[in-house]
Amino acid sequence: MMSSSGSSAVLYSKRGPVAWVTLNRPDQFNAYNMAMRDDLFQVLAAIHDDRDVRAMVLRGAGQAFSTGGDLAEFGLAPSPIVARWVRFRRDVWGMLRALPVPTIAAIHGYTVGGGLEMALLCDLAIAADDTRLCLPETGAGMIPGVAGTQTAARRLGLGRALDLCLTGRWIDAQNALLVGLVAEVVPLADLDRRALSIARAFGRVARERSAILKLAVWGGLDLPLRQGLELERRLWKRLALIELDRSPGPVRGGKNANI
Repeated sequence: MMSSSGSSAVLYSKRGPVAWVTLNRPDQFNAYNMAMRDDLFQVLAAIHDDRDVRAMVLRGAGQAFSTGGDLAEFGLAPSPIVARWVRFRRDVWGMLRALPVPTIAAIHGYTVGGGLEMALLCDLAIAADDTRLCLPETGAGMIPGVAGTQTAARRLGLGRALDLCLTGRWIDAQNALLVGLVAEVVPLADLDRRALSIARAFGRVARERSAILKLAVWGGLDLPLRQGLELERRLWKRLALIELDRSPGPVRGGKNANI
């Protein structure tokens, strides 16, 4: 599973402090099935526990980032609801969202449904110029079920999120940049290089600082401003204690040194 070879549904390697994660079902346009779920769960757990990792890039092999749930696997289940429960019973999405390191989605080609929702769960997304995106679930009688109804609104705002969810319309990379869905558009040939460059820049920040900053920003989205400011103050104090424990002196390496 955590290898750069073989037929694993997810490939994992490390490039210095950067975890390099590749969705690896290129013949199926990286459609998400149970094998990919299980592999991704293990990879994300390894990243969470590896304190040498300071940033992560999530990408797709072949011609697409991901086209979402595998329809062939859906067809084997008693119902779409049961299929979704079986595929998502491991909280892969919660784990991706809660990683204590910055996460970058490097998207290209078709980035559809659950594939787009995976990108929205990352802290930052950059897109190749060939990227085409949509959330088609409503047209299939469902709603986005990989946190898309929540992450889209937080990333794009209410009106744009409802537009994408309700219409299922396609947008290209430049429109995704215009509405704030992605932070940058690059030529396809430059996508991996640019994603790695951004990840290495994020990786210069100590893991504990990144984790606390992510808690402050993501956690604050769910709070009124006054409570968000209080969260910021509490987290600032926590970071100050970590730095104090690390400084020369009689008190070092206490329980605050880890998150």
